[in-house]
Amino acid sequence: MLDFYWYPKCSTCRKAKQWLDENGVDYRTIDLIQDTPKAALIEKWLNESEQPMTYFFNTHGEKYRELKLKDELPTMSNIQASQVLSSDGMLIKRPVLIEGDKMTTGFKEDVFEENWLNK
Repeated sequence: MLDFYWYPKCSTCRKAKQWLDENGVDYRTIDLIQDTPKAALIEKWLNESEQPMTYFFNTHGEKYRELKLKDELPTMSNIQASQVLSSDGMLIKRPVLIEGDKMTTGFKEDVFEENWLNK
């Protein structure tokens, strides 16, 4: 089953959810704010992904700017990044979709079609 980590008040998350529903994709929702993933899980994501660390951070978010993470990311280890991300779900780029070893963050229709349609 596809895990759909989202923030219900986020318009991008709502668009992604609508796309999943319209395309008949089965998923279970997990609220990123109420049930923020633990550091160990996020570290696993970081270690297994071929994406840069910024792929996982909500770089447009207020909290990201407030903590000046743009300056810190280049020197952060995956362990440090996972601890920061797990401290506040608002720091995580959303939505996050995971099934097995496949993962996407954010919502781009072409990426969803490639990864989640007819999977």
